[in-house]
Amino acid sequence: MYVTGHTDKKHRYQPQVVRKYIRVIDVMMETSNVQGLMRYNSLNYEKLKGDKAGLSSVRVNDQYRIEFEERTKEGETIATICNITDLSNHYK
Repeated sequence: MYVTGHTDKKHRYQPQVVRKYIRVIDVMMETSNVQGLMRYNSLNYEKLKGDKAGLSSVRVNDQYRIEFEERTKEGETIATICNITDLSNHYK
């Protein structure tokens, strides 16, 4: 989705969600480490708990977030993007 700018038939997202997803990924790639994501309040960077312990997330919008794993390489924390997750049922 990041490279092509659109989704496959199984995962359909609105064009504005895809554009925002690409912007968030660009910010993540420009940031030298995961701690740099904390500067962007709109991303709502957080470490997840419970059954998703070990993952972190940033918000794409109110409904979607990007979940990723953090790992340390040569003393620097690196993010490995796992997936984009629908949050519509998260608060139910």
